[in-house]
Amino acid sequence: MTAHEGAHEGLRADRVRVTGPSGRVVLDGPGVHAAPGRVLALTGPSGSGKTTLLRALLGCLPPGLRRTAGAVRWRGRPVPTGRAGRRWRLTQVGWLAQDPASTLDPWRSVLDQVAEALTDRGATGTAARAGAAALLERLGLDPALHARTPGRLSGGQAQRAALARALAGDPPLLVLDEPTSGLDPDSAGLAAEAVRRRRGDPSRVTVLVSHDLRLVEDLADDVTQIGAVAPPPVPATAPRPAGTPAVLTVRGLVLDHPAGGPPLLTADLTVHAGELVALLGPSGSGKSTLLRALAGLHPPAAGTMVLSAAGTTGPLPHLASERGHAQLRRVQLVGQNPRDELNPAHRAVTAVARPLRTLAGLGRAPARARALRLLADLGVDAEHAERRPGRLSGGQRQRVAVARAVAPGAAVLLADEITSALDAATATRLLDVLDRLRADGLAVLLSTHDPGVAARADRVLRLSAGALHEQDVSAHP
Repeated sequence: MTAHEGAHEGLRADRVRVTGPSGRVVLDGPGVHAAPGRVLALTGPSGSGKTTLLRALLGCLPPGLRRTAGAVRWRGRPVPTGRAGRRWRLTQVGWLAQDPASTLDPWRSVLDQVAEALTDRGATGTAARAGAAALLERLGLDPALHARTPGRLSGGQAQRAALARALAGDPPLLVLDEPTSGLDPDSAGLAAEAVRRRRGDPSRVTVLVSHDLRLVEDLADDVTQIGAVAPPPVPATAPRPAGTPAVLTVRGLVLDHPAGGPPLLTADLTVHAGELVALLGPSGSGKSTLLRALAGLHPPAAGTMVLSAAGTTGPLPHLASERGHAQLRRVQLVGQNPRDELNPAHRAVTAVARPLRTLAGLGRAPARARALRLLADLGVDAEHAERRPGRLSGGQRQRVAVARAVAPGAAVLLADEITSALDAATATRLLDVLDRLRADGLAVLLSTHDPGVAARADRVLRLSAGALHEQDVSAHP
């Protein structure tokens, strides 16, 4: 095949097989063809192997995994390996991982990192920095944020920075793993538009993984299904508490911005036992900061918090380090990025059993048995329960983090975008489990950009202009 003929091939792979250290098959994937000028979407349930397939196509599988079958060709030639493969990915491939933290350097500004990607793809000096600034701004990242490191951005802002790095220089091959996960609708629209611009260009190939079927329908020219097709989820009827007691009361809470400057927000709120409260607002508005403050991980400048739960009633200290054993057990946070919350050396069942032993006082065997039951309720089977976080999908890690949080008997679950990495069926299953726990009194304060999730809430709070506003549940976006 000539180079000219190969250019018309795009990215093509036979049935790809990936095996683990013991030789066990972890992916027996379909054939894949991403044609020039078209967008190929890979869809499938959480844990079906979409991310593993992407990494196999690019030749960058994590340690312990290897492709044992299925030739992968780019423009008619085998995808390079070793040092040549690294150079190919650097210069020819725009890669957005499901976890933006894994592709961004925590110590360098996002402007520097996008400019570096442009330099790798042919830009020079001042032009690279100017192009980086323009691309970040086009994706909705305010110029005042360009000099910040990823840790000083919200999850959605970091996602946009990582997307800008992938798009820099309009690479011949663009590979995006859940590009709109955790983004508000406006930001997701900007990301979709960036992909849409590549369609029809015969020199560009785009591969997209997403559980957002509306995004797939909007952008994809071709769709390949990974794993079984799940039936459309049927939303459960959430319990609607009437007259239940307040479990968390917050008054006059003032939160400074993590990066300094004027206060990010002020808040008064009350969450009742058994209630699901949805927290809405654009990326960077302070949703995650508020949840972290309630968890004792971001001390407020002012305000009071009162917890009224079984075994502990009274003021809730601002710092987690100053909270008592019962208070720590009753107020639990699940953050945006479960990779940061789970010990990479602990198996999933260990991560869930540990708080059952340390906070709930169970013995080793009862804690393990309860952990396995809770993981199974959330769709993590016994085999995956024995895996460490690095061998779980992003959606599976999220479910493990939720199981660990509710396991010791939480009274208040602070949930930060816990459905953003999940397909619709898995997200519905997770919310159904939370509904059952809510029937026993669990209160849930959940940040989300998903209208379907907000529709299940008893109340909706919107964060805008530095304040919380109650919103009619029928008026969510």
